[in-house]
Amino acid sequence: MPTKKKPQATTSAPERRGELLQTAAEVFAEQGYNATTVRKIADHAGMLAGSLYYHFDSKESMLEEILRTFLDELWSGYDTVLDADLGPRETLQALVTESFREIDRHRPAVAIYQKESRQLAAQDRFEFLAASQRRFEKTWLTTLERGVADGVFRSDLDIRLTYRFVRDTVWVAASWYRPGGHHSPEEIARQYLSMVLDGIATR
Repeated sequence: MPTKKKPQATTSAPERRGELLQTAAEVFAEQGYNATTVRKIADHAGMLAGSLYYHFDSKESMLEEILRTFLDELWSGYDTVLDADLGPRETLQALVTESFREIDRHRPAVAIYQKESRQLAAQDRFEFLAASQRRFEKTWLTTLERGVADGVFRSDLDIRLTYRFVRDTVWVAASWYRPGGHHSPEEIARQYLSMVLDGIATR
């Protein structure tokens, strides 16, 4: 008797949508938002541009979903940290670790956010980027100020400069980090925290 062929597994619509968003995020991160067209995304996805419109009505809607997904997950992790009632040093450590986990999960989205958010935030559709940035700044400044008040962090340092240094030190990692590398996000966070909190000079 002839052997029956097993039915081939098909990709569900939500799975396909997720794959297309991942492809779009990588193209946006590599080529820039303005230089990226729907056709370029479709080409990278191996489909016709018209077929992409079955899933998304524009490249703007794709970018919005990419950035909202990243920020929703980031704030879910941050809120868990902030609700844990940790001391300021432990809060800072947990926020840095969570940031590296998000870079691991959403590296292209982080790269887009780094390069494009200021320009995009001027558009009504992407105003949520500016709102998130204000919330982000308040969260980190409050943590640092609490640390100074508790005598955990140095009082002679400018809080805003410290915040910018820590912020930029962490998020610039999206430019070189690749998932599956030699170090886990947690290990990279540990090394960064050691340098930020303890310095690199021997004592």
